[in-house]
Amino acid sequence: MYAVKANPSPEIIRTLWDGGITHFDVASINEVRLVRGLLPEATLCFMHPVKAREAISEAYFEHGVRTFSLDSHEELEKIVEATGRASDLTLCVRLRVSSAHSKLSLASKFGASIDEAPALLLAARQAADALGVCFHVGSQAMSPQAYIEAMTLVRAAIVQAGVTVDVVDVGGGFPSIYPGMDPAPMQMFFDSIHRAFEAMPISYSAELWCEPGRALCAEYASVLVRVERRKGDVIYINDGAYGSLFDAAHVAWRFPVNLLRGSTSAATEFSFYGPTCDDMDYMAGPFVLPADVKAGDYIEVGMLGAYGAAMRTAFNGFVNGETVIVTDEPMASAYAVTESTPHSVTAIRN
Repeated sequence: MYAVKANPSPEIIRTLWDGGITHFDVASINEVRLVRGLLPEATLCFMHPVKAREAISEAYFEHGVRTFSLDSHEELEKIVEATGRASDLTLCVRLRVSSAHSKLSLASKFGASIDEAPALLLAARQAADALGVCFHVGSQAMSPQAYIEAMTLVRAAIVQAGVTVDVVDVGGGFPSIYPGMDPAPMQMFFDSIHRAFEAMPISYSAELWCEPGRALCAEYASVLVRVERRKGDVIYINDGAYGSLFDAAHVAWRFPVNLLRGSTSAATEFSFYGPTCDDMDYMAGPFVLPADVKAGDYIEVGMLGAYGAAMRTAFNGFVNGETVIVTDEPMASAYAVTESTPHSVTAIRN
């Protein structure tokens, strides 16, 4: 199922549906409403472990959501009560696992510990029509070992609980390719997960789920920015930390860049300042561009389909501009691409 938080643009949600993605991981009631409005026949799974009671109730009674995640007895009780003690629930207990193999940790906020898991699994089993176990290894997992270690913990929790499990959901974390980040081939992740799944003490008809976000949308979009000023090896551009380049600023993510005019100048490392009045609107990079880049030039910043659109704000009045659908290849790809793949380019015009 596609993790909508990575890019909630209606265009990509419809594109994924047309490509065969029928299940969507939604994390808020607004995401539930968005996808249900776009895709009346989609299956929605409310996978945020801490939800408002009224959000659970609306999701269940108004939008047909039957799958919910949880990581505490309190959340389990809330789901049961908010759905009127429904008998058709799929409840996925989220376990806390390591993010050691990932570039961004998701290990501290959610998830029951291995000690807490058996009692919670047993309680959820009694309330669920179908019982699942889920986890998240962190964003941009660089090695299949992340899933192998997590599924070893899941196996131990199931054995201790002595329950029948119908779903194993390995979450997200599937990687894309960025400068300085070359993860193992995707097939190695799939093979490792399948081997671990086959070794689990679960129902013979149990299903294997995953919740990719970045891996399904990172290659979908680029952003075209204009150079407003050049000051040594620092370039001032008209998008930044409060716009599409949140990750470049706040977690020092490097994105591929390309000068949109021909140049034979030597490659040089630059950092960026965004357009707002805030000193934090800074992206260290390094971003490698020709040495003669100057004010008025346009730069394509690639691989921004994941979180670029999702994190934009209108701070200081700098908002995104025109979106154009193009059919050239993405600037990097984790997949073998044999023909042109449509993706979007957002031009920031301020």
